[in-house]
Amino acid sequence: MSTEEKKEFALDFIREIVADDIKTGKHTNIITRFPPEPNGYIHIGHAKAICLDFGIALENNGECHLRMDDTNPEKENTEYEQSIIGDVRWLGFDFGKHLYYASDYFERMYEYAVQLIKDGKAYVCDLSQEAFKEYRGVPTRPGKESPWRNRPVADSLDLFARMRKGEFPDGSLVVRAKIDMASPNIHMRDPALYRIKRMHHYRHGDKWCIYPTYDFAHCIEDSIEKVTHSLCTLEFEVHRPLYDWILENLGMYRSRQIEFSRLSLSYTVMSKRKLLELVQDGIVDGWDDPRMPTIAGLRRRGYTPSSIREFCRSVGITKYDGVTDVGVLEHSIRTELNKTAPRFLAVLNPVKLVVTNYPEGTVEKIQCVNNPEDPAAGTRVVPFTKELYIERDDFKEEAVKGYFRMAPGAEVRLRYAYIVKCTGCVKDPVTGEVTEVHCTYDPVTTGGNTPDGRKIKGTIHWVSATESIEAEVRLYDRLFSVERLDDIEDGKDFKDFVNKTSKVVIKARVEPSLAGAESGSHCQFERQGYFFIDPVDSVKGKPVFNRIVSLKDAWSKQEPKGAGQGKKA
Repeated sequence: MSTEEKKEFALDFIREIVADDIKTGKHTNIITRFPPEPNGYIHIGHAKAICLDFGIALENNGECHLRMDDTNPEKENTEYEQSIIGDVRWLGFDFGKHLYYASDYFERMYEYAVQLIKDGKAYVCDLSQEAFKEYRGVPTRPGKESPWRNRPVADSLDLFARMRKGEFPDGSLVVRAKIDMASPNIHMRDPALYRIKRMHHYRHGDKWCIYPTYDFAHCIEDSIEKVTHSLCTLEFEVHRPLYDWILENLGMYRSRQIEFSRLSLSYTVMSKRKLLELVQDGIVDGWDDPRMPTIAGLRRRGYTPSSIREFCRSVGITKYDGVTDVGVLEHSIRTELNKTAPRFLAVLNPVKLVVTNYPEGTVEKIQCVNNPEDPAAGTRVVPFTKELYIERDDFKEEAVKGYFRMAPGAEVRLRYAYIVKCTGCVKDPVTGEVTEVHCTYDPVTTGGNTPDGRKIKGTIHWVSATESIEAEVRLYDRLFSVERLDDIEDGKDFKDFVNKTSKVVIKARVEPSLAGAESGSHCQFERQGYFFIDPVDSVKGKPVFNRIVSLKDAWSKQEPKGAGQGKKA
């Protein structure tokens, strides 16, 4: 995060709390944490939390810890852990030496559970998870006490020690906090603290067969690390009384939990379970598929760290849940690349244009502007020849009202080159498809100038048919065809609403200078959108282009250009 970005963050309610804590002397060193579970790749919703956690620490010269909450070994592994570490760094945040793991505190957590049992604040319960649901009751009706709630302390201590040794089957015994079975907050009705689960832990192997619950572990981790402000999304608000109860009854340092609204984005899903389902079912091409809302997917699509940080800044921090239009995210990268991305000519759905009066065999060097937003970017040359390619949509046999591109008898500008007049077309005798468009050029209009002052309303792009190169272009669109996945009727599978044209692969024609384009670089195809040279599948001399976004701040629900000639995935 740059110094300029640090100044631009608006003073939200969390920052106001932090500022007041510093002003009153409650805290002199601000410590926050980002605590992902390594059970999947992190996504744009996590980016909002990362920007908040690390941002507040940076703004106050404090520290932010990256902590893996690896308390559920069933779904966690090293791949996810390393992807999270890499994604946080890629977003521009440095946790330095402050990389922690919940599992490194397991021994201390065990001792804290023992302490609660000794103090009569916890007990070992024989009720299964399903059986306890009946005892727990519902928020509008008090629960009833477990038959084992008043088990002697010595018996609970003995059972807990034997649970650790692996003497009992999975799920047969649970350590529960002894709080209040009549509490209106159902999370305070003797919640589970420890359960038996024989699972191989990706860091600690088979050392443990009992694991703490998230509610028990998380507050202890914050306390051990002296986190001053534990920032969570709103679903943890009802868990906060338990967070405070555990720390208070253990006599530990009290971190302050503050909740904010999570990020939901239109036309996609944020659930790790659903994202994993998309990967496992082969609906997407992995966690880094450019259609995915994961940081890995956004990076491969061509989003930059600064554009994601800007997006997170723009959505702000509130207490109100809602769905953010994905167009806001698209606007962030579009605004950045408009200033920085070099322009190129590329034809995605080509039809040949023959300039009938242009000299045969001539290759003319046309000067083109690299970026009109950046005068320092300079110019380049693009070859112009008798035979060109233009977009098939830029020609109509019969022009309709408001159509100012190529049609018989009409004049248009060829971008950076000449004014041409359409004289007709050639069709396939069997299919009737247009195979060639013919035109004549006006030699005095080089560079698109009109010495005689005539007005030309239409300008189209082009590439040389003989000098251009073929390139694979992947036209990415919204992953789902519905705006809000939460609105899907019960009983329907969210995967049935995957946008069938969310990925369209075509063979396009691009200007020859792009043959040397570097993997991982950005560009704009004029009139088409912003593209990113895929860092995985591109090879030297054969770039593969991923469309990041179109040029406009609006999503067309029509099928992308070129969809009819490519393969859908």
